[in-house]
Amino acid sequence: MGVAIDIILLLFLLSIAFAACVTRNLFSAAMLFGIFSLISATLFVVLDAVDVAMTEAAVGTGVSTILILITLASTGYRVSPRPAGRQVLALAVSVVLGATMVYGTLDMPSLGSPDAPVHTHPIAQYYTEVSPVEMGIPNMVTPLLASYRGYDTLGETAVVFTAGIGVLALIGRRRRKDPLPIVEEFREGGANRHRVLRVISKQLIPPILLYACYVQAHGDFGPGGGFQAGVIFASGLMLFMLLFGVEHARRIIRPVVLEKLIALGLLIYGGVGLVNILQGGAFLDYRTLAHDPQHGLHYGILTIELGVGITVAAVITTIIYSFASHLRDHVMQRTLRLRQGADAAQTSPESGA
Repeated sequence: MGVAIDIILLLFLLSIAFAACVTRNLFSAAMLFGIFSLISATLFVVLDAVDVAMTEAAVGTGVSTILILITLASTGYRVSPRPAGRQVLALAVSVVLGATMVYGTLDMPSLGSPDAPVHTHPIAQYYTEVSPVEMGIPNMVTPLLASYRGYDTLGETAVVFTAGIGVLALIGRRRRKDPLPIVEEFREGGANRHRVLRVISKQLIPPILLYACYVQAHGDFGPGGGFQAGVIFASGLMLFMLLFGVEHARRIIRPVVLEKLIALGLLIYGGVGLVNILQGGAFLDYRTLAHDPQHGLHYGILTIELGVGITVAAVITTIIYSFASHLRDHVMQRTLRLRQGADAAQTSPESGA
């Protein structure tokens, strides 16, 4: 039964990937990419990689799809142009590369085989045997990411922080001296449209935010942690923005607050390491945070996971705000130009005659 489910999911992925490649409708391609990410998340769940599945579902299906749709709305493109030729060379390269990858999988051990190198390597055996005793944390993924690979996770958090700063530097929020007048339909944020969808969807926002808090606090006992909680929390805020408009969302969580939270999360992570040094231990050696080393490990892991969640949620929300604000300004400018043109046409002498 499990093999049949894997085959069905893989066939779905292949079919959706082929449809996304051949369609010229960019909106359809964006929707297909979102469906592809959702099925990929389902496949990760089947493979017992629930942590990766939560991130894929929130980022691949939610955040990435919204960013693609905002880009399409900003550029005005609806249909991709036809290629100049048949692109025979590109097709040949893709076929050869795909065949090479399939050939490389022939030497891989079967899924779940106990003789696989990942199961027989001494390091894997060491972590499997020592981690539950030393850490006292049921979920082995959490101590691996937050303690044994603490430096690596700090680097990943710094990369997320850099991405947020890069977006702010390139297309960050504008501080206008002469802000655009808000067109009435943008002031309401779509409140008078799609009322049924809005009333039903807004019931999902509190459970999403609550589940993000649960994933953040429960990451040491089950799947989850700072990265997963951050993207889920940002998805809830993104849903609020889609329902009520970017202006309403910016009033609830102001962009200036998000900019400070982006740095705060990384500072919390690095600050824990500095406290460890001041306590006489090594950088990110959480055992110095309490008299009982195991309690210190728990305190340190929970604290740095909180920092990761804050930075990830703030960065993703900032990126969505930046893209949505530019789309709003673009649409409002076009709407105002059309209205000014219509007013000028009505007041011209020819129209009066």
